[in-house]
Amino acid sequence: MKLKLIEPFRELFKDEVRALGKELKVPAELRDRHPFPGPGLAVRIVGKISPQRLELLRAADALFLDELRKSGHYSKIWQAFAVMLPIKSVGVMGDSRTYESVVVLRAVTSRDGMTADWYELDKPTLGRISSRIINEVPGINRVVYDVSSKPPATIEWE
Repeated sequence: MKLKLIEPFRELFKDEVRALGKELKVPAELRDRHPFPGPGLAVRIVGKISPQRLELLRAADALFLDELRKSGHYSKIWQAFAVMLPIKSVGVMGDSRTYESVVVLRAVTSRDGMTADWYELDKPTLGRISSRIINEVPGINRVVYDVSSKPPATIEWE
């Protein structure tokens, strides 16, 4: 794509870009979309990056965001995403033991991204998200929820 960056947009923070988008009547599904970092999914995979781990993360992230939209939480959250950890976890599926990947869910509220607090998802929504990821994404058998504020943590993991 041959695009030019219109100044001074480059200098704006995410909240300012959203406010400008609202003034310019940019559709809400684009304007209020959760920011995604420039490096892409790699920043959300702790440890070794592989096509298989990228596939797992894409699937888990899509299910997470789908459930947030269905439950009405999406628009209340500054940013939400899944993170793939570099560890495996023992589990049981059916009559068999599993040794699969662990995914962390992160959802935060913020005004400007400089500070953030974890978003308090209700237990039924968290349960649906976890069940969907574990049952619909082969290769993941454990889902955890990050309850860290910024600071001391950052919004992203890497």
